[in-house]
Amino acid sequence: MAAADHKEKPSVPEALGIIMDGNRRYARARNLPLMRGHEAGYEKLKEFLRWAKEAGVRTVYAYAFSTENWNRAKKEVGYLVRLLERAIIDEEDELKKEKISVRFIGELDRFSPKLQEAMKKIERETRGHPHTLVLAVSYGGRAELLTALKKLAKEGKETITEENFSKYLYTAGLPDPDLIIRTSGEVRTSNFLPWQSAYSEWYFTKTLWPAFEKKEFDHILADYAARERRNGK
Repeated sequence: MAAADHKEKPSVPEALGIIMDGNRRYARARNLPLMRGHEAGYEKLKEFLRWAKEAGVRTVYAYAFSTENWNRAKKEVGYLVRLLERAIIDEEDELKKEKISVRFIGELDRFSPKLQEAMKKIERETRGHPHTLVLAVSYGGRAELLTALKKLAKEGKETITEENFSKYLYTAGLPDPDLIIRTSGEVRTSNFLPWQSAYSEWYFTKTLWPAFEKKEFDHILADYAARERRNGK
């Protein structure tokens, strides 16, 4: 066997998070309506999922809609919700074809009963696939932690460990992200997966989300593979 065959395959994150920031700035820079920026961001996520799957990433966490986003202009919020509805309806067959499961995390009860039912349906219809897309919608990390604590208190848990606490999080049963990417040049975590990202690697890029390209994604994966992960040790 040739010596090259003994080389180890570069390390690839099993689970990866993406904070998709910069849609509005992308639209403004091109004198486009803000909604066109969100539309471009939606299309970019579909591309990103293909890249991640081809690279061997099994779970993608996508920060699609934060709890703070509810405070934006009513017209913009309405468009974002309709975009989510469209994604659920239009993408189900493609997700099944690509063998990608979908899971929603966040304060889902803030959406209409009809949309909540649509979320549950696509979760059922895509369950059991080897790859998973976790959509964080109406999501806030602090709210998630408080919800978990309230559930623990209601059940009268006297002993709390990391293991049993994790079972009450929105992400119960899912792997923690090994790597989280944030686009648009903002260098902050924005309340995204605070518990789950305790030992995640972070990568911040100035590229606006709709302009993010595979070449940069490959560069980020190479950067990740070169890092020494100690997980607190």
